[in-house]
Amino acid sequence: MKPIWIVDDDESIRWVLEKALARENLATKSFSNAREAIAALEFETPQVLVSDIRMPGDSGLDLLALVKSRHPGLPVIIITAFSDLDSAVAAFQGGAFEYLAKPFDIDKAVELIRRALDESLRETSVESGPADTPEILGQAPAMQEVFRAIGRLSQSNVTVLITGESGSGKELVARALHKHSPRASQPFIALNTAAIPKDLLESELFGHERGAFTGAQTTRRGRFEQAENGTLFLDEIGDMPFDLQTRLLRVLSDGHFYRVGGHQPLKANVRVITATHQNLEQRVRDGLFREDLYHRLNVIRLRLPSLRERREDIPILVRHFLVQSARQLGVEAKRMSDATLHFLSGLDLPGNVRQLENLCNWITVMAPGQTVEVKDLPLELTQGQDTSGHSPAAPAPAHESFSMTHHGTVSSVPPALAEATAHGGPDSWLTLLELQAASMLSNGQHEVMDVLGRQFESALIRTALKHTHGRKNDAAVRLGIGRNTITRKIAELGIDGAKDD
Repeated sequence: MKPIWIVDDDESIRWVLEKALARENLATKSFSNAREAIAALEFETPQVLVSDIRMPGDSGLDLLALVKSRHPGLPVIIITAFSDLDSAVAAFQGGAFEYLAKPFDIDKAVELIRRALDESLRETSVESGPADTPEILGQAPAMQEVFRAIGRLSQSNVTVLITGESGSGKELVARALHKHSPRASQPFIALNTAAIPKDLLESELFGHERGAFTGAQTTRRGRFEQAENGTLFLDEIGDMPFDLQTRLLRVLSDGHFYRVGGHQPLKANVRVITATHQNLEQRVRDGLFREDLYHRLNVIRLRLPSLRERREDIPILVRHFLVQSARQLGVEAKRMSDATLHFLSGLDLPGNVRQLENLCNWITVMAPGQTVEVKDLPLELTQGQDTSGHSPAAPAPAHESFSMTHHGTVSSVPPALAEATAHGGPDSWLTLLELQAASMLSNGQHEVMDVLGRQFESALIRTALKHTHGRKNDAAVRLGIGRNTITRKIAELGIDGAKDD
C-alpha cells in the first residue's frame, strides 16, 4: 500500500497527523507546500492525499484540481482553518472526498482518513485488474471457432453479446476480447448485474453524489467511470431490472449518463461487452427485456459451447486446474489416471468448466493419493455409473448439498466434501473459504472481500431467522447485533421472510 500524503504549511499539523497515522501502522509522506507535492506526483502517487486549502503559492484547491485531472479515483481530503461555506463548496465541486475544518478532533480525522483509504483501495483493486488474463484452454473445434471470433474482433470496439450456459467461461472470453483490443492498456471492469440488489445496482453502475441517499457520505464513481477508455463487462445482463435497462440504453445511445443524485452529465468512452445464459429473445417476448436494448447489445453475438460440446478438452482442463489448485494451496499437484480422465470425459457436467474447476479443488484437498482413480472421485459423480473406464452409462444428475454463491452464480462443492467439513472440526469450513477465495483471486475477480463478506453475513442472518421463525429482533439478539443493523442488512442483502417481533 502506498503512503498517505500530508500537505500543510503548518508543521504542527503535519506532526500530529504523522504521529496519529503511525499509531495506526499507516505510512505517511509530508510536504510543506503544494509545489513540492506537485513535483512528487511526476514520479509517484499516494493512496490518500490530505491537503490544507490555504498555503503560500499554489493552494490546496489548485492541488486538488491537478490531482483529479491526473488521478480521478484518488481521494483528497481538504483541511482548513477557514471553515466558510465558499471553501466547502469549492472543495466539493473540485471532487474532494471530504472537507475537514481546523481545529479538528484527531480521532475523527484518522477515522475519515481510514474511510478514504478504504475507498482508495477499492478503486485500486478495481482498476488495476489481474496482471495476466487467465488462460482460455481448448482444442475442440467448437473452441477454435471462439478463438477465431476473438481474433476477428481484436481490432474492433464493437459491442459483443456472449451467450452460453452458466460456468462455461463467458468472463474469460470477455477478458480475452479486451486484452486483444485497442483498449488493452485501459481498465477492464466486470460487474454481475444479477448479484447486486436492485436498489444498489444503479449506484454501482453510474456512481452517486454525496448525499444522494441515506449512507451516501461521499461522492463515488460508478463502473462506467472506472472503465473510462476501457471495457465494461456486464454479466447476466438478462437479469437487469427493466427501469435500469432504460438508463443503460441511454448511455449506449448518446454516450452520456448522470450519477445518482447528480445534475451534471458525464461522458462515457467505454466499450460494453455483455453476457447471459438466458434466452434474451424469449425475455423480450415476455416483456422482461427491452427490445431496443436487445438490438443495441446484439451487434455481434458470440456463443460459448458447453463442456458437453467439447469433451476432448476435459483432460487438458483437468491438468491445468490441478496444477493451479496445488499452487494455490502450496502442495504437490495430483494427477488423474487415464481411466479417470476417460470416465470424466463421459460425464455431462451441468456446471461446465466451473464445476470441473471446483472438482479439481476438491480432489487437491480430499483425494488420498497423488494419482487419482475413479473410486477417489466424489460419490455423487460415480453413483450409478460404470466406473470401469469403458463407455460410461448416461450419468445421473449431480446433486449439490453445499454451494458458494459468487456474483450470482453457484460454485458447487461435492457432498462428500460438505460432509467431511461438517464433521471436520472448527477449521474445516475455513478450508472451503480459502479454496473459494483462492479460486476467485486466481480468476481475476474483484472485490473478493466484499463478495464473500456479504455471503457470510447473509448466511448468518438467514440461519438466525430460521431459528427465530423469522423474528428479526430476536435474531439480532442471538447474533449480538443491533436491531437497526439487522434491519439494514436484511434490506441490503435482499433477505426475505423477516418480520418484527
